[in-house]
Amino acid sequence: MAREPLKLGLQLGYWGRGPVPGTLDTVLAAEAMGFDSLWTAEAWGSDALTPLAWYGSHTTTMKLGQSIIQMSARTPTATAMALNTLNHLTDGRVIGGLGVSGPQVVEGWYGQPFSKPLARTREYIDIMQQVWARDEPVVSDGPHYPLPYPADGPGSVGKGKPLKSITHPHPSPIPIYLAAEGPKNLALAGEKADGWLPIWMSPDESDWYETQIQSGMDKVDGKGWDDFGVAAVVPTFVHDDVDQAIDMLRPNYALYIGGMGARDENYHYEVFARMNDGRYEGDCATIQDLYLEGRKDEAAASVPASLVDDVALVGSADRIRDRAQRWEESIVDTLLLGGPWEIIEPAARVLLA
Repeated sequence: MAREPLKLGLQLGYWGRGPVPGTLDTVLAAEAMGFDSLWTAEAWGSDALTPLAWYGSHTTTMKLGQSIIQMSARTPTATAMALNTLNHLTDGRVIGGLGVSGPQVVEGWYGQPFSKPLARTREYIDIMQQVWARDEPVVSDGPHYPLPYPADGPGSVGKGKPLKSITHPHPSPIPIYLAAEGPKNLALAGEKADGWLPIWMSPDESDWYETQIQSGMDKVDGKGWDDFGVAAVVPTFVHDDVDQAIDMLRPNYALYIGGMGARDENYHYEVFARMNDGRYEGDCATIQDLYLEGRKDEAAASVPASLVDDVALVGSADRIRDRAQRWEESIVDTLLLGGPWEIIEPAARVLLA
């Protein structure tokens, strides 16, 4: 499936110890250059919504998305309220990007149970869509986000009643993009969401991803790819020495494969281990072992060059332009570029040429 031309999104991500100086200048330069969208994120520090309100007040054309809002950070009604508010303030430019995060963050940072992520996601999206539709007071009989809270529930005073949002939706609806990595979550994205947010994917496996998403779309009459977006994080680095460029990216992949999650529950690990018919499964096990033993440099050195080259765009301008065709022929319609502007700007010039 071809979706041309590829759009570009600016991926700001989340802060480290504080905001990155000069970020507003980067945002404005990206908008002037023709970037279609701007994306923020959250982990266990800065939140995803406050920066978008700030940058949204300084921009006029870029869509404003989250990659991702962590669902356990807010109830579904709170997320729906925040996005609806931001959508009004920015004249309909908001994309709602949702994800369940991982058990270490959900249970360790938010103090919420991580179990049943698929069921929780389904309920979460249903409630948000009810809020925005304003057809009836919002109700949900699901076990994860019951509305109103049951009168016989722990701590209840028995006075909850269904409510309908006071604030009407903006005329431009808010699409929901779902971060998903496993087959069942991909199918859920196809069924319940308006787009998919892959943090890592190989365009060479686009047909496999398309099949999983399509299985969910098939449950909804009339739903198709014309109304479904895919915004993929694709590290892009213009550099005359491909090997050096790959070396510079290796530590980030080692972090996600080896350290973003527990040994027995790391969804990023599973993506790479499954990639290309399990080609990297043994490498991923080695990377994880080294990383969890604190040997992070060795873990990074163990990331295969071909793995980086599968999911990133690196090398000379001509090489990037040539390999970008793989993405143009995939289900992806937006490439999310991150990093310092001095890396993003030359990459964007190549991709927008």
